[in-house]
Amino acid sequence: MNDNANTFLWHDYETFGADTRRDRPAQFAALRTDAGLVPIGDPAVFYCQPADDMLPQPDACLITGITPQLARDQGLPENEFAARIHDLMSEPGTCSVGYNNFRFDDEVTRFLFWRNFFEPYTREYSNGNSRFDLIDLMRMTCALRPEGLNWPRREDGSPSFRLEDLAAANGMDTSRAHDALADVEATLGLARLVRQHQPRLWDWALRLRQKHVVAALLSRGEPLLHSSSRLPASHCATAPVLPLAPHPDFAGQWIVWNLNVDPAPFMTRSEEELADLMWTPTADLPEGAERLPIKLVRSNRCPMLSPLTVLDDDSRKRLGIDIDSMQAHAALLRQAGAFTERLARLFSATGPADADPELALYGSFVPRADQALLARVRSLDSTALSRLGQPFQDDRLNELLFRYRARLYPDSLAADERDLWQQWRQRRLIDDPDLASIRWSEYQIRINELRQTQPDRTRLLTDLLDWARLLGLSAATPDRLSTT
Repeated sequence: MNDNANTFLWHDYETFGADTRRDRPAQFAALRTDAGLVPIGDPAVFYCQPADDMLPQPDACLITGITPQLARDQGLPENEFAARIHDLMSEPGTCSVGYNNFRFDDEVTRFLFWRNFFEPYTREYSNGNSRFDLIDLMRMTCALRPEGLNWPRREDGSPSFRLEDLAAANGMDTSRAHDALADVEATLGLARLVRQHQPRLWDWALRLRQKHVVAALLSRGEPLLHSSSRLPASHCATAPVLPLAPHPDFAGQWIVWNLNVDPAPFMTRSEEELADLMWTPTADLPEGAERLPIKLVRSNRCPMLSPLTVLDDDSRKRLGIDIDSMQAHAALLRQAGAFTERLARLFSATGPADADPELALYGSFVPRADQALLARVRSLDSTALSRLGQPFQDDRLNELLFRYRARLYPDSLAADERDLWQQWRQRRLIDDPDLASIRWSEYQIRINELRQTQPDRTRLLTDLLDWARLLGLSAATPDRLSTT
């Protein structure tokens, strides 16, 4: 892959909630540019029709102003919505880029493709394609080469990397924040500023899209600078790290240690104690306990890494790096092979897999024979789909096929299939807390709370209750769906 993409596809989703697996996209926007960040063609903006097994998060609708009814009336069926996005992202030479997209938008895309029988990953790397996330480059720019941009501060004095804050601080129009196209334009505007004022840093960051460049940095076992949301915001979310070991189970992932933190107090801890310091939520840690200062670096996520040679006096002070202490911490870790092995074992213990097929994208690889069927499923009409039966070796896909038909072609369901779909809707909308980000009981409570705190949004909140009624939900019978 060339260091410069043939084109960048700047994109953003607005969604009906923050859970990338359980919530659904509401709107997508994208703008293609050349490598010089000059637009090519017109922006693409379109909505996604919600299915009848989906309740939105009321807070998300208040933020975006998008109700399910608006998306239904102006949107595409989810399979067509997915197809348009897939076409845009799969164009050869495309680098798909957003703001915090590695942690959010790309996950929305993967689960959208999974539900609609598109291969979830191929568009990310085939035909010279790649992906990039501007947010960690903004962190690294703030840390190392902040000249040329304005850096807004939060109340605690640390820099804010919220898109709307950075856009406003740098003179961009933020009146349409949380509109997908407006967020795309803001992201592109920030990228242009970095490219203009810090061109060498921009070019270096783009090189990190290549996994072999990242692997070469990590495999040397030397301290590096790393920018990530997992590092303290007070120092521009950037710290010196030492690569300790590859992930015990997943190629292309490395365990790194924040060298601002002395490893000595942790080395006497048992493996169980280390696990608690790593996995326990910060709010639940004992008073005075320090979180284990390790994280994963993934070579396929374009991690923002750089050699220590880029540090100058100003950036050292800005990041609070004590070179002597950092080197002492690195030397101690290099001599602690048994400690490193204990840390690596923390990552080999896997949690319970998601039981529901819709959430189980990462459960296992799809058999090759099933991959060949994906395009066929997408090409068939409702009648042909109803005759397919259960064609997949992977039972996850057979269940997804049933839901695909039920959402898109409900009239094609046989009587027993309609009963099964009604049972699924009952579980997702009312009964099972693991299947959706919000259930009917919680939905009513939250809307009532918002009516008290935001009386000026009563019309939108009423629309959200109307949507629930359209789905067969009623306050009079809160524990069951209407069959009408």
